[in-house]
Amino acid sequence: MMIEGGCLCGQVRFKGEADPFFQAICHCKNCQKQAGSAFSVVVGLPKEPLHLTGELANYADTAESGDTVNRRFCPRCGSGIYSETDKRPGMVILKAGALDDTSWLEPTVHVWTESAMSFTAIPEGVMTFPRNAG
Repeated sequence: MMIEGGCLCGQVRFKGEADPFFQAICHCKNCQKQAGSAFSVVVGLPKEPLHLTGELANYADTAESGDTVNRRFCPRCGSGIYSETDKRPGMVILKAGALDDTSWLEPTVHVWTESAMSFTAIPEGVMTFPRNAG
């Protein structure tokens, strides 16, 4: 499928044909802070087919596991674009809010539900993990 999107100011754009590995909602405290919201909707994709234009800044975040999560974002407007970890080379965790078209999104898993905000409703029947999925 064609994946296209970019940041709020338009300085960063990405495009590529890729099939998502997963679609998830992350409730970890770091995603909450980075997104400025109750959770972050993310899509796991292979990095190679995505062509990126524009400059990205990086914040090397430390996950609760101790692993480094490189959070890539637009240095001009601050929009989160994707994250990468050494644990999953070749994969990006794309911020779904950066997508131009989200009509196909259907997250099937919620991770870090132990830190979900109390008002967040998690639909019955979706896979949940109190912490990471693996």
